[in-house]
Order: sequence, then C-alpha cells, then structure tokens
Amino acid sequence: MKSHAPKPDIERVIAEIEKNKGLQPVPLFGTERTVIAVIGDERALDEHHIASLPGVSKVMPVLQPYKLASREARKEPTTITVGPVTIGGDEVVIMAGPCAVESDKQMEVAAQEVKKRGGHILRGGAFKPRTGPYSFQGLGREGIEIMARAAKKHSMVTISEVMDVRDVEFVAQHIDILQIGARNMQNFDLLKEVGKTKKPVMLKRGMSATIKEFLLAAEYILMQGNPDVILCERGIRTFEDETRNTLCIATVPIIKNLSHLPILVDPSHGTGKPHLIRPMARAAVAAGADGIMVEAHPNPIESQCDSDQALSMEDLSEMIEELGPIAKAIGRNLATL
Repeated sequence: MKSHAPKPDIERVIAEIEKNKGLQPVPLFGTERTVIAVIGDERALDEHHIASLPGVSKVMPVLQPYKLASREARKEPTTITVGPVTIGGDEVVIMAGPCAVESDKQMEVAAQEVKKRGGHILRGGAFKPRTGPYSFQGLGREGIEIMARAAKKHSMVTISEVMDVRDVEFVAQHIDILQIGARNMQNFDLLKEVGKTKKPVMLKRGMSATIKEFLLAAEYILMQGNPDVILCERGIRTFEDETRNTLCIATVPIIKNLSHLPILVDPSHGTGKPHLIRPMARAAVAAGADGIMVEAHPNPIESQCDSDQALSMEDLSEMIEELGPIAKAIGRNLATL
C-alpha cells in the first residue's frame, strides 16, 4: 500500500483478494505503510486489477515459499516488546537461567542473580524433551508456576518451552515468551496452536533443518495471526563430534538478509562446552544477533539437566561485560533495564 494509505483503501483491497477462493490476505501493519501478504496460488489473483485500486503502491510476487517471514513482505525489521524488553531493535538482549526448573529456592536465586549480573529475560525449562526416557523430564506445570513466582518477585520477563498443544493455554497464562524447542520445530499442530496465542514465540532451529525449513516453520506461526516470532540458532547436527552441535553463526546474517524476524543465538546448546560459550556469544553479537540465550545455574555442578554446559553466574557476568564493547563496535548496545 502507499505510505499512510487510509483504512478504507486497505479494507477494500483485502475484500477484493478474499473474492478469490483459496487466497488468504494477511495485512502487515508498519509504522509508515501497510503490506498485504497473500497466501495461496497467486495465479488466481488479477494483479492489474489490484494494482489499480486506490491506495495500492505496487503488487509484487514473493519468490520465497515463506511469504510472511520474507523481507519482501516487510522491509523494516520486526521488533517485539515484552514488558521493558525490546527484541529486534538497536539493543542486544540476554536470556539466561537454568536448563531446568528444579525448586523454588533454585529459581529464586537464579532470577536474582541473572538480573543482578545484567540479564534481561529469565529462562528455565519445565517440560524437558530428553533423548532418553530415564533422564530428568522436568517438573511440568508445577515448574511453570515456580518460575512465574520467581520472575514476578524480581520483575523479570520469562521464557519457557512448551511441548504439547494441551499445555499451550496454561503456559501462556504464566510465561511471557513461549519457546518451541529444536525437536518440535516441525510439530505443525503445536506451531499453529502457539500462533493463536497473543504471546511472543521463540522458535529454535531444528537440529537437521535447513534455513528454508526454519523459515517455513516460522510461517506456520505467522499465518495464525501472531506476528511476534523470534528465531533462535542453536546449532545443527553434523559429522563433527568435538562439540555437541555445530553452531552456524552464518545463519544470523543469512536470516537478516532473507527475513525481517529477529534472531538470537544459543551457544550453550550450540557447543555443549562451557569454555566455548563466551567466544561463540561474542561471535554471534559481532555477526548481528539480536540476543544471546545461555544456560546459567547458581551451582552448575548440581544441575539436574545439562550441568556440563551451564555457566556459573560469575561466568555469565564476564560474558555480558565482554559483549558490550562488541555490540557498540557494530552500532548497537546491550539492553538496559
């Protein structure tokens, strides 16, 4: 649409598109202009007729199969504001906390320490998709409630994974950002369900997913009318066995070129080794990541989950201090609360 096109013009274009069976108009409202993405077989659309309607600037085909996530659908980067935190803007955010919620005391200390040391968003897992069935599976809904209490006491934004469509509504009532883990990146029913919520969703890249598949998974969420999607690179599975996964930092600038969605990097799962987390976090910020997600535990050796890749709170402090100058060097800053 043309810059500042009036609402009646936008509504008329949407109505004209809806006349074509099988086509779904999805308006994307920006600060300067509105883009109306069209989902479906574009051959059914009379481009010349739509282009002639009042308020239309131009009609252009989107070549990528992911239409809503594409840069062609929205030129300006998407920013997502959750409480005092904005993801995708000029500031780099830090998500930190234990891999798994274990107790009220543990999360109380974690929230206090993460905030004190410069973290912005408290992470913690209540539903743990473990490779083996005998590993700690998390506290479930009780863990979600524990995390929510600790975060509320310290005025922190929260993020936690949801694994089952039956838990989406409950988790959304208590947690600020819903996380879809790597193993569920292509759980399409779950993607649709979180897309129906009004909560931001962070989607992690699947361990064997291409970038195209990653963005198509995001499309499932966007199609449900939820524009607040955050991507997260957490490493992919390759032949290399020196690290837990192969952390592909190149994903960050590639996504920035292809999509308007913000992207974070998780060097904890990406490497699986504490001594690699800080170097890879530095590299991610230098490459343009909008934030870093790391596992940090008040006492890593006692962690019931991924103890071998969790940072101590002292290491978290040092990592955050290192990231500030790097962010500034590329024209950004670490977020402040």
